[in-house]
Amino acid sequence: MIPIRDELPTRRFPIVTVFLILANTVVFFYEVVLGPGRELFFFQAGLVPALFWGKARVLYAPFVPPPLTLVTSMFLHGSFFHLLSNMWYLWIFGNNVEDFLGRWRFILFYLGCGCVAGLSHALVFPTSLVPTIGASGAVAGVMGGYFLLFPGARIITLVFWGFFIEFLRIPAVVFLGFWILLQIFYALVSLGFPGYGGIAWFAHVSGFVAGALWCKIIASRMYRKYYW
Repeated sequence: MIPIRDELPTRRFPIVTVFLILANTVVFFYEVVLGPGRELFFFQAGLVPALFWGKARVLYAPFVPPPLTLVTSMFLHGSFFHLLSNMWYLWIFGNNVEDFLGRWRFILFYLGCGCVAGLSHALVFPTSLVPTIGASGAVAGVMGGYFLLFPGARIITLVFWGFFIEFLRIPAVVFLGFWILLQIFYALVSLGFPGYGGIAWFAHVSGFVAGALWCKIIASRMYRKYYW
């Protein structure tokens, strides 16, 4: 299933969401310019669990102190498709969450969920030397917030039925519920691989949960009803 757009309008232009998309895009093009030095840059600015916990040493000068890689890693992407998929989900679900929370709160929300996501991955795989990069943990937090705030919103979704495709209006609670169940399944499967790298499934799960809990705490039912 591929989300195309939602049917929930916003009251204000999502400046922060657009800024985050632009920031991630600019950093990605900087990575491309680095050429062969891109891999080293991932180790310097990405989240490497073993370095984060001090379980390994490096022979290169770090770009930022290891604790700050919880933030810098959110703006790095391994490929154009990696960037595109994260930014597409951020655009679809981020504008309404930003509209609801307010711009400054949304910045803290986004970065906070991303940090929780990165930290959870580092806790589950503390000896991993694979750089964790990407905005998916923070974007998962945005999706968790949307799940909690707007469960009845309709998501126009492209669904594949074998060789046939169809556009369906799927409630957000169903679309995002199915998405998080998949992340939980793959996260549990990944526990069987001690040297696990690849996709940080636990970052997705923890980011989503952090986003939902954050919005649950600060958003009263009355205000959600008013927003609708």
